[in-house]
Amino acid sequence: MRVPADVVVAAIALLHVYILVLEMFLWTTPRAMKAFGTDPDLARKTKTLAANQGLYNGFLAAGLVWSLLAPDPTAFHAKLFFLTCVAIAGLYGAATANRRILFIQTVPAVIALVLVLLAH
Repeated sequence: MRVPADVVVAAIALLHVYILVLEMFLWTTPRAMKAFGTDPDLARKTKTLAANQGLYNGFLAAGLVWSLLAPDPTAFHAKLFFLTCVAIAGLYGAATANRRILFIQTVPAVIALVLVLLAH
């Protein structure tokens, strides 16, 4: 049962790599502005802030990838830690920025946490 959990963890890592790219490199493009609900002026003014956020999303992705490559018990604990970080970040983002973040970030992280716990 570990394989389905790892597939979901990998998908969440890829999602955070995508968010990193949007925030760090594509912030002022139509694609990122649509994804984050910004306009050209706001995107230009917040480009540095978004890049900083992107870097943090990259750290989450890196931790999740590490958790897939590390041997147990490190892998199990790393998955729990980084998935919990993703879920908490999603809760905060949903409460302060956009409620959609709850469904894009928190719900998948909680599903992955359950799968990881069931597989352990």
